[in-house]
Amino acid sequence: MPNSRHITFSADPDTHRVLEAVREQQGLETTDQAAEFLIRRRMRLMSQRAAGPRNLTPVRGRR
Repeated sequence: MPNSRHITFSADPDTHRVLEAVREQQGLETTDQAAEFLIRRRMRLMSQRAAGPRNLTPVRGRR
């Protein structure tokens, strides 16, 4: 389910260069996608540190 919320931010030239490098490295279309990629990655790493490596694994139930 896509999230319809949008957040905007201003990037200084250094931040823009970093986002552009991440965009190219990850094969993304926009620097907004690069920012989202970095945010999600950081959230994933922080949650792993807080709860251990199993916290974001899918729960498989009976089907």
